[in-house]
Amino acid sequence: MEAERTLGEEQLTQLAEVAAQLRVDAIRCSTKAGSGHPTSSLSAADLLAVLISRHVRYDWAEPHNRANDHLIFSKGHASPLLYAVFKAVGAISDEELVDTYRQFGSRLQGHPTPALPWVDVATGSLGQGLPVGVGIALAGRYLDQLPYHVWVLCGDSETAEGSVWEALDKAGHYGLRNLTVLVDVNRLGQRGPTELEWDLDTYRRRVEAFGCQAIVIDGHDLAAIDDALGRARQATGPTVVLARTVKGKGVPEIENKPDWHGKPLKPGLAERAIDALGGVRQIRVTGPQPEPAPPTGAPAAQPIELPRYDRGAKVATRNAYGDALRAVGVRPNVVVLDGEVSDSTRADRFTDAYPDRYFEMFISEQQMVAAAVGLQVRGYRPFASTFAAFFSRAYDFVRMAGVSRADIALSGSHAGVEIGADGPSQMGLEDLAAMRAVQGSTVLYPSDAVSCAALVAQMVDRKGVNYLRITRGGHPVLYDNDESFPVGGSKLLRGGDDDRVALIGAGVTVHNCLAAADELASAGIKARVIDLYSVKPLDRERLLAAVRDTGGRLVVVEDHYPEGGLGSAVLESLADLAEPIRLTHLAVRGLPTSGTPTELMDQAGIGVSAIVAAARAAV
Repeated sequence: MEAERTLGEEQLTQLAEVAAQLRVDAIRCSTKAGSGHPTSSLSAADLLAVLISRHVRYDWAEPHNRANDHLIFSKGHASPLLYAVFKAVGAISDEELVDTYRQFGSRLQGHPTPALPWVDVATGSLGQGLPVGVGIALAGRYLDQLPYHVWVLCGDSETAEGSVWEALDKAGHYGLRNLTVLVDVNRLGQRGPTELEWDLDTYRRRVEAFGCQAIVIDGHDLAAIDDALGRARQATGPTVVLARTVKGKGVPEIENKPDWHGKPLKPGLAERAIDALGGVRQIRVTGPQPEPAPPTGAPAAQPIELPRYDRGAKVATRNAYGDALRAVGVRPNVVVLDGEVSDSTRADRFTDAYPDRYFEMFISEQQMVAAAVGLQVRGYRPFASTFAAFFSRAYDFVRMAGVSRADIALSGSHAGVEIGADGPSQMGLEDLAAMRAVQGSTVLYPSDAVSCAALVAQMVDRKGVNYLRITRGGHPVLYDNDESFPVGGSKLLRGGDDDRVALIGAGVTVHNCLAAADELASAGIKARVIDLYSVKPLDRERLLAAVRDTGGRLVVVEDHYPEGGLGSAVLESLADLAEPIRLTHLAVRGLPTSGTPTELMDQAGIGVSAIVAAARAAV
C-alpha cells in the first residue's frame, strides 16, 4: 500500500523523534566502543527514520521472508546508524547495541556482515553495496517476479568509485524500477571535502545520464524525504534520491566540520550531544509489512546429464565449460552472467538454452561479480565468466564475496601463456594466487573436458567462492566419462612403486607432463604424473605418497607466475614434513610475448623439454 504523501504535524513529530533516537544511539554505541563513524551516521539519520517508519516493507521477525524489501548500507562505515535502526525495529536490544558494538565476539562488527540475519552482504569496501543491490533487483524483477524493493544507502565519497556508475548504468539498462538509491551528500569525506561537495546539480546530471531518475531534496526535511521515497517506489525505472545533508547533524559542536570522520565523541561531548538531542529513547518503530509472497512451486529436480566426450579427442576445457553450463541449466536456480565475452568463454551455450536466466554485464567485471553476489542473496547459483586476467579488475568484489560468505561460481578462461598470440595483456598469470587467497575459496583447474564438466556440476552446490580456471586451446580427453573428480582430490595418470620422480601439473601442464614422462620412460627413467585438478583444497595424501615413493623428487609445472600458484600450494601443503623434499618449480618467470602456445610454453620453461631436463636433474 502506497504511503500517504502528506504528513501531518503529529507524524512529523514522531519521525523527528525516531531520527533523534537513531542519532543518540549512534553516538552512544560508538562512544562506548571508543571507535566508529558517528558523524557519517548522524547525517543520514533523517533519511533512515522516514525509510524504516513508512517505506521499507520488512518483517523484522522473519528476515528470510521472500517478500521482504532489502536494505543495503553501501556506506558500511555508518554501521552505528544501521545498528540503531535494528534496535528501533526491535531486532536487537539496547544492551546489545551499546555494550557489544565493535567488541570481540560481537555480531555488531565495525562494518556490517551477514553475521546478522538482516544484513544481506558485507559492506565497508566503498562502492560495492549498490552494485550488489543491482543483482538483488535483477532477481526481483526478472526471476522472482516479486514486488520487493531494494533500498541502498550510499555516501557521496563513494560516488568517486567507478563501480557506482557501472551499477547505475546496468540499473538503467535493465530498467530496475525496484531499485532506489539514497545518496547521503554530506560534503565531507575522510580527509576533507568530497570531489563535488554540495554540487547537487552535477550529481543530478550524472545520474540522469545513466538512465536513472534523480530526485534532489534537503536530506533533513522529513516531509521532502517522505515524498521522494513514495515517488521512488512508484517510479518506472531506477531512482536516485540525492539528499543534501550535514555531516554530524544534530550536534552543533561538530556539524559540518572536517577532521571528525571516523572519530567517536569523547564521553563529555557525547553526554552534551545526547542531552541536546533530548536524551535516550526506547521508541519501537513498526513499519509497513511486506505483501504475502505466493508459495513457491519448486519444480521437480531434474537429473543433470553431463556432456560426454571421446577419449583422445581434442576438446578445449572452455568448450566443456559451456557444454556443462547448459547441462546444469536443468537446475532452475542456476543463472549465468558474462562480461561480453560469452562467445569466448562459451557461456553463450547456456544462453541459447536458457535466455531468461542469462544476464549480460558487458565490459563491467566489477558489476558482474557484484550482481552474482546479489543474485545468490535470493537463493540463485550464479556462474560468472570472463577471461581469467580480467577478474583482477573485480578482485575486491571477489574478496568481499568471501567476507559475505557468498556462494558463487566464477570461471576464468584464456589462462596462461597457452592462449598464444594475443600477448601478455590477455594472459591470466596471477589468478590462481589471487583466488587461493580468498577466504574459504575453492580453486579448480581441470586438464580435460571430462574433468571440467564434472567439476562444473559440483560447483552448483558448493559453498563459498568457487573458481574454475579453463584454457583456450583443445587438448586430448584423458578420462573416461564416468570418472569421478571429487573436490580436494587428484588423479594419478602414470605411476608405480619404483617411480624416481613425480611430475605434478594442472590444466595444460598435465599434458606436457605426460609427454615428458613418455620421453623419460624411453630413457629408462620412470616418472609419476599427477593431475592436481583441485588446487584448493589440495590432495595432500597424494603428494605425501609421491614424496615417499620418489625420495622427495618433485617437479611442479604451472602455466602461471611462480608466486602463489600451484607450486606455492604444493610447498605449503608439505611445509611441515620432517623429511627433505627436492622440489623443482617450473613456472612463467619472465614477461611473455606473442607466439604459438608451444613456443610460449617452451620460452617460459614449462614445455616438454624443460620438464624432461628438470626431471633428469632431479634423479
